[in-house]
Amino acid sequence: MQIDFGGIGKEYAVDRTLGLLLNISDAAILVNFGGDIVCNKSPSSDSPWRIGIEDLESQEEVQQLLELTSGALATSGNTKRYLISNGIRYGHVLNPITGWPIEVAPLSITVAEGNCTRAGMLATFAMLQGENAENFLDQQEVKYWAVR
Repeated sequence: MQIDFGGIGKEYAVDRTLGLLLNISDAAILVNFGGDIVCNKSPSSDSPWRIGIEDLESQEEVQQLLELTSGALATSGNTKRYLISNGIRYGHVLNPITGWPIEVAPLSITVAEGNCTRAGMLATFAMLQGENAENFLDQQEVKYWAVR
């Protein structure tokens, strides 16, 4: 077992990369590091960035198409990082009290926020709420998409 800070590290890197690029250009910029996304503005006044949330069954189709004009999206979930032991699927998001995977959590939560670090933290915190993930995000008053 290991602790992996890749999620928050990657989200921070996404935010920093946008900041560095904005120092040299005022163009519309979208930074995407494996699904952790941030942008400064739309590529044109009538055309936002279009980002798909994959269909979890086919993993090749788009389940939902989101439009982003500025800000960030980050996703947390157990659709790609899990293990199966004796026919039981264990997700990678662990309950900090028990050390076991969170139960009854959505398969995937995508959060929209002003920066990728905050979006990613809220998505992961929501996963930690298990069956109360959506209630937690409603209390945070953020836009989100949860797949169960």
